[in-house]
Amino acid sequence: MTVSTRHSSSSTSAPNRKSWWQRPWTGPLLVLTFAFVAFSIPPYLTLDPAKSRVPDPGFAPHYPLLVVHVLCGSVAILSCGFQVWPWFRRAYPGVHRRVGRAYVFAGVLPAGLAGVVIGATSPFGPVARVSNVMLSVLWLLTTIAGLRAARGRRFGDHRRWMIRSFALTLSIMLNRVIGGVLYVILSPRLDSTFHGDENLLVQTIAGIGTWLGWTLSLLIAQWWLDRPQSGGRNSRSGPARVGLRSETGASKVAAGA
Repeated sequence: MTVSTRHSSSSTSAPNRKSWWQRPWTGPLLVLTFAFVAFSIPPYLTLDPAKSRVPDPGFAPHYPLLVVHVLCGSVAILSCGFQVWPWFRRAYPGVHRRVGRAYVFAGVLPAGLAGVVIGATSPFGPVARVSNVMLSVLWLLTTIAGLRAARGRRFGDHRRWMIRSFALTLSIMLNRVIGGVLYVILSPRLDSTFHGDENLLVQTIAGIGTWLGWTLSLLIAQWWLDRPQSGGRNSRSGPARVGLRSETGASKVAAGA
């Protein structure tokens, strides 16, 4: 009876794993990340401040820190696409760990630290400055929390924190989409609403775009983590409930014996 119960509990708790082709979002995500980096990074490989897409705010260290932010942020974006791919994690766990170290130490940490400084000195106005600094700080904190959880072998917490970190990493792409949409909507109002002030128009678009980019990404990530699983179980409570059912079943078997 004991052997039968143990077998039943292990089979109950085994995850229903999907093949890579059953997750159609992985391919487009990888393509988007590579395309975004291929578009974003070339001007900064020349180390020529004149080719920067961000205006000079008059702060001497701004451009060198911007280059660090862009290059290391590109490492984070490219590695992020592989880290969120479930099939890749299961098929190549060793590579997953190495790419994860690159994501943290060659990507998020240097890019986030540089982001705090360039965010605080952004030429796009005070609203964008506050948003950029908050994004950089949260990016660093969620990543460090995920790293600490992995080193403590708390892999459930590690997964949750890193999903939040990945959402903040990829929020830059949503930021650009929102910025483009806002430009289309607001630019015809340049002479009326903005009284012909192009700088005010740019700061308005940047302020709204930066806030919506990372807050929406983080909210979507949290919804994903808290969504009900198959059978009505929540992703956080599923394993505990499986264990409770197994213990209850074992108690009934023992009582019957």
